[in-house]
Amino acid sequence: MYGIKGISGKVAGFFRLSGELSYFAGRYFTEVWKPPFEIRELLHQCYNVGNRSFPLVGITGFIIGLVLTLQTRPTLQEFGAVSWMPAMVGISIVREIGPVVIALICAGRVASGIGAELGSMRVTEQIDAMEVSGTNPFKFLVVTRITATTLMVPVLVIIGDVLALYGSFLIEHLKGNVSFQLYFNQVFDSLEFSDLIPATVKTFFFGFAIGLVGCFKGYYCTKGTVGVGTAANTAVVAASMLIFILDFIAVLISDIFYEL
Repeated sequence: MYGIKGISGKVAGFFRLSGELSYFAGRYFTEVWKPPFEIRELLHQCYNVGNRSFPLVGITGFIIGLVLTLQTRPTLQEFGAVSWMPAMVGISIVREIGPVVIALICAGRVASGIGAELGSMRVTEQIDAMEVSGTNPFKFLVVTRITATTLMVPVLVIIGDVLALYGSFLIEHLKGNVSFQLYFNQVFDSLEFSDLIPATVKTFFFGFAIGLVGCFKGYYCTKGTVGVGTAANTAVVAASMLIFILDFIAVLISDIFYEL
């Protein structure tokens, strides 16, 4: 009986958390269109999300291209299909590997940072002080950060995809003496708008999920300094799970359109 109560309690907690997160998202969509628009803070958050994440995203994307090519090339050689390497790597990275992996990297860096930052502000009562002074903390802290992640994660994904393809080209150039022009001609010949558009659109949802979860966990942080660490950790886990769920939904929708 205790086990059933424990499970029911966790299920109820999950639905309660989902409802609170949905309300938080609805409040964002309500506030984002209302003046005043915190443009300066938005640009500052775009800098924090984009510029400071660029080194990690760039290195990750480059290594993805290297490793994917090194691991796949021997198998294709056995079947005499090495010439398909640029097309295979290009489609794999642009459609799925690049967006998901780089979004997870951003979730680890950005969502945890936002959760810890807002959590520390909540614990030290800075958010309460903003409310008392007449400032809208939700508008200044939450709306700007969610908008920044929504805008910058797609840019980071594009940069990561380009560096991943370049890393793959380096391996092909060293092992197969493939020229730069030939490699990227084959990559772009294999890609269609039906590959690029869904892969790009879903990155906006990835960025929104990262910012939403990070802000939600930090904005409602409790239990003092211990809660700040908990907010940062749970923000990464929840954002990563949301990315996988959104990616699964995006793949299902893409398959339906392909069948039509």
